[in-house]
Amino acid sequence: MKEQVALELQFVNSNLQLLKEQLTELNSSVEIYQGTSSKSSIPMIPLGLKETKEINFREPFKDFILEHYSEEPDKYDEAITEFMELRGAMRTPERDESGVALLFEYFNQLYFIDRRFFPPDRSLGIYFEWYDSLTGTPSCQRTVAFEKACVLFNLGSLYTQLGARHDRTSAAGLDAAVNNFLRAAGMFRYLHDTFTNAPSKDLSPEVLDMLIHLMLAQARECLHEKALLGHSEDLETVVELSQEAAQVAQVYSQVLTTISDASVKDYVPASWISMVHIKMEYYRGRAHYHMAEALLTLPVDEKDQEQLSIRVQDTLQFVHLSPVSNTTLDITVPTTHQERTLLGLAHCRESVLVHEEAMRQQRMCRDLKKKSALSEVLCFGHEAAVHLLDLYEEEEDLLNVLDPPPIAPATKIQLSLTAPDFSQYRVEDVFKLLGPVAVFSAKHQWSAPRPISITRTPTQGFGFSVRGDAPVVIAGVDRGSLAERAGMNEGDLVVCIGTRDVKWLPHDEVVGLIRDAGNTLSLTLVTPCDKNYYKLPKVSTIPDFLSPKYF
Repeated sequence: MKEQVALELQFVNSNLQLLKEQLTELNSSVEIYQGTSSKSSIPMIPLGLKETKEINFREPFKDFILEHYSEEPDKYDEAITEFMELRGAMRTPERDESGVALLFEYFNQLYFIDRRFFPPDRSLGIYFEWYDSLTGTPSCQRTVAFEKACVLFNLGSLYTQLGARHDRTSAAGLDAAVNNFLRAAGMFRYLHDTFTNAPSKDLSPEVLDMLIHLMLAQARECLHEKALLGHSEDLETVVELSQEAAQVAQVYSQVLTTISDASVKDYVPASWISMVHIKMEYYRGRAHYHMAEALLTLPVDEKDQEQLSIRVQDTLQFVHLSPVSNTTLDITVPTTHQERTLLGLAHCRESVLVHEEAMRQQRMCRDLKKKSALSEVLCFGHEAAVHLLDLYEEEEDLLNVLDPPPIAPATKIQLSLTAPDFSQYRVEDVFKLLGPVAVFSAKHQWSAPRPISITRTPTQGFGFSVRGDAPVVIAGVDRGSLAERAGMNEGDLVVCIGTRDVKWLPHDEVVGLIRDAGNTLSLTLVTPCDKNYYKLPKVSTIPDFLSPKYF
């Protein structure tokens, strides 16, 4: 029986592992969301969205409104429905700017929801459950902070999908792709710096750090592709392209270091690691090819065919790093045409070898070896280097050259993360009827609303004063006055005058309503349990609404 149970458990585990691999492949495929130019460009790595279950907020919110705010819950049915519909739409956003706006709208609405319904000392019994973007593993917390973090992660993921989708055959498309990848990196940086101790692996600091490096690398890659569009065939430009390609290779080398860390490597798909490795090798190969192209094929208009001009030597002066081994060619700045050819052939041969390594890495990855678009890009780069090398096949003495000196990475464009701009997507609190959130929130306590009615003679005063604005506060109550006998206290908040809700009304309108009431005044008041939390602003000149008005 033990053997049978063990066999059945092994069968179940294998099925679970298979399902996990299938889910990972779906959420991490490099082909999904690629733009129309993917057939001629090396694919980008987008990120799948986190998924979440539907949550019924109706009963918990209505119970809290009745208990905490002492208001009729049915009055807020429409607001609850609006919030639940917003959350439902947020689960499946469009893959465009409208989807970005929707996620920002929901995130900003959570600011009000958190303050309205989630007190720091108790739970409403609402659990936010989200699934890991790569593994599908569920994580559950009761805090709105976890909900916010997951929404921001999906915003970053959506930016990666938009970045991968843009047409990378045009300058405008590449600029848009760079913008989206930088926004994704900025979102992941904000998450990394703001939310800690998240239960989900995709929100861990090490994974977010890897994603930041990856998005910056893809933005840098798009900038290099833009530099290739219609570039002039002169020595200086091609040398700059070589160094830009070396810069892309360097940033992908940093990504490879980050993604190969023990805390990340076993979590991310193997195809991601392979793709990063391929891109690092591919752009190393392109850097050497551009340098070979500049040295072997581009005219320099020399008067003296034996000595290279000062202009050419100046161009190449800072391109190469110092030789790193005994097998490295010691020529960094050629002074003759023969040295120029030797150095060019060394770069060309290195380009062929590095491109072959990139192609080998693709063949070793089960998921990537079937990607025809990637194969075409790698084969094109390899064939171009082989073709250039074949032009010198008869010069046997030039083919037995050493390794080229390393190309110094360099770029003219510095990248910076684009921090999320939450103010761009302003929202209105759907539970605005509860009153100003600075006062009427989950963390504050006050008494149940109590109605009072005061009747005076034409020669009497009510005996109280008010000040403040939205809500108006009872500033003072005269001893022995009608207001004191009716139960009015200093510090009470005026929430209704007659049947009209005045929690949001400005000072002057409330004063006007009190004066218009005549000799009989009906108010609804609440008494804060902690009167210190409602503090009037400190100003040198007291505005009119802060000055007490006596009645």
